[in-house]
Amino acid sequence: MMQAVTLTLSDEIFAIPTRILHEILEPVPVTRVPRAGSFATGLINVRGTVVPLTDLRVAFGMTSRPPDEHTRMLVLDVPVAGAETTVAVIADRVLDVTELDDAAVGEIPEVGMRWPPEFLSGIARTDQGFVIVPDLARIYAAALSEDSADFSLEKDPSSCV
Repeated sequence: MMQAVTLTLSDEIFAIPTRILHEILEPVPVTRVPRAGSFATGLINVRGTVVPLTDLRVAFGMTSRPPDEHTRMLVLDVPVAGAETTVAVIADRVLDVTELDDAAVGEIPEVGMRWPPEFLSGIARTDQGFVIVPDLARIYAAALSEDSADFSLEKDPSSCV
């Protein structure tokens, strides 16, 4: 069983393991980073620590939306360049904490996927429908690689939190 926090990004439900979750924040001020790509556009202050703010919607080719009263920032420890690194991700809404049975997390279908399969650990079937389990290590590795053109394309920076 994997305990996970579920959240929405562009009306899709994602699950992030609670073992990497530090905390969930209401939106805090973001310091923009000049010439940063659309994936990691700024920095936030989390209890005196500077933390990069990232937008998983960019990795999944989803449309960003302006923040509202449901927007949250999840502070996570993810493997980045071989080391555990604290980052924050934007969520349109945090739903709840749930347990996903490892047997319910299925393989990624080769046909009919609208998300980049290389960024998925699996897709879980729940009573509420399908839940996407992202492969955060691969997403951050791609964002740091020289082949990360999709991550560095400038989109509307005002669409982030």
